[in-house]
Amino acid sequence: MRDILPVLNGWYTAGTPFGLATVVSTSRSAPRDPGAAMAVGPDDEVVGSVSGGCVEGAVFELAQEVVASGEARLETFGYSDEDAFAVGLTCGGEITLLVRPVTAALDPAFGEIAESVAAGRPVTAATVTDGPAPRGATLAVWPDRVAGTLGTAGLDVAVTADARGELALGATGLRHYGPRGERREDTVTVFLHSFAPPPRMLVFGAIDYAAAVARIGAFLGYRVTVCDARPVFATPKRFPEGVEVVVDWPHRYLGGTATDERTVICVLTHDPKFDVPLLEVALRRPAAYIGAMGSRRTHDDRLKRLTDSGLSEAELSRLRSPVGLDLGARTPEEVAVSVAAEIVALRWGGSGVPLTATAGAIHPPS
Repeated sequence: MRDILPVLNGWYTAGTPFGLATVVSTSRSAPRDPGAAMAVGPDDEVVGSVSGGCVEGAVFELAQEVVASGEARLETFGYSDEDAFAVGLTCGGEITLLVRPVTAALDPAFGEIAESVAAGRPVTAATVTDGPAPRGATLAVWPDRVAGTLGTAGLDVAVTADARGELALGATGLRHYGPRGERREDTVTVFLHSFAPPPRMLVFGAIDYAAAVARIGAFLGYRVTVCDARPVFATPKRFPEGVEVVVDWPHRYLGGTATDERTVICVLTHDPKFDVPLLEVALRRPAAYIGAMGSRRTHDDRLKRLTDSGLSEAELSRLRSPVGLDLGARTPEEVAVSVAAEIVALRWGGSGVPLTATAGAIHPPS
């Protein structure tokens, strides 16, 4: 959704109705996660994807139908073994889609949501998918205000509270309520789609490996900052466009920088005078991943220095060092893939072993 919002906002601003299909729930080996979206606009232009190609043809027709009728629909697609040419997911999973028409009259806050996402301001779009409340009704929730309504004041209040909680976590998914927001009922289903600012990747050490790690970090959707105390190396021209480059002592910069449970920290300096003070700060801060480059000898020496500095075993256990998965990587680009693979595996609980050596669901519930 984040990727196609600029196109959708262009249609919306021009007053052109369009059909928007959003994945609201999945099961088993579904190809896309909740929040994935596809839209059909003027002249049958299609943007986005909800299944990687399996059901897009059927969704195209649904999107046209909801624009013509003005009414949202909830549709589920799964695997069909009765007819090889039937619409379904060849992966064996199941996805449920909310397909709704979008116009200024039906969704007056859509433009504000798109502008907030583009500006990096956190916002959650809460949309009714099922129940007695109007299907497709949307409530936009920011940390300090709301826009729109789901039909009743009680439902708006309950959903607003939950949406702000999910927004703080960057979480997206379904919630259930009574018609007036009752917590212990499930007659109304609401999809909370959180657009938190992109997570941060902090890369320390402006070496050739850092440029490759920064590039793949940006590709994965992180807001990347490279920091080094040496101005001769920390120059923007050595790094991909859009990457922030900071000249400062790493530990001092990190000490003054906010991190959260989604932040990724990559320490590539492999120099004790830089990385030991930096890791003393990093291992005591919230972060999703803290990795440090260096040989096994460097790692052993680093651990001793960190232990001597007073870090506990629990704090040291957060350190991923030597950094990356064992891919046999040699070049900076290959090492960057190794680091990215470890970050992704840690985020989703992956084992890091070849899929041919595993069994069961490829995409287990997160």
